[in-house]
Amino acid sequence: MKPIELPKHKILAEAGQVGRSVYFIEKGIARAYCEGRENQVTFWFGLEGDFVFSYNSYINGRPGYESIELLENSLLYEIKDDVLQTLFQENIELANWGRKLAELELMKLEERYIARLFKSASECYQELLNTSPLLIRRIQLGYIASYLGVTQVTLSRIRAEIR
Repeated sequence: MKPIELPKHKILAEAGQVGRSVYFIEKGIARAYCEGRENQVTFWFGLEGDFVFSYNSYINGRPGYESIELLENSLLYEIKDDVLQTLFQENIELANWGRKLAELELMKLEERYIARLFKSASECYQELLNTSPLLIRRIQLGYIASYLGVTQVTLSRIRAEIR
């Protein structure tokens, strides 16, 4: 892995392109989003300690459906996909670590999906406050509103009710 410093708003992966790297966030925040009909829809945030990559590119070698943008000046560690695959083939401990990481990410995805089906935006915001309070302080409210599937006006009302 090689360390790289990148500026705020740098696009790590662009929708329609095949990503060839996996990044580890040492410092900074990233978001993954898709272009909606009228706006961008944020569906994931990555913080320090998270890995960032286009799943479709990494797993299937196909263009990603999402774009990934840095929301702060960031320090990342980059490893090329082919190098990571070679490491997984040569080292069973690393391969098992990669499998476990994938399992944990799948669980997070499932939890977010189920929350969207059964919880209100207010409940999801409260959960975000409880589990990731740093996110709320470091990310623009517009991105948080998009992540929750509400407008900024609705998010402002939710925030006012919680205070």
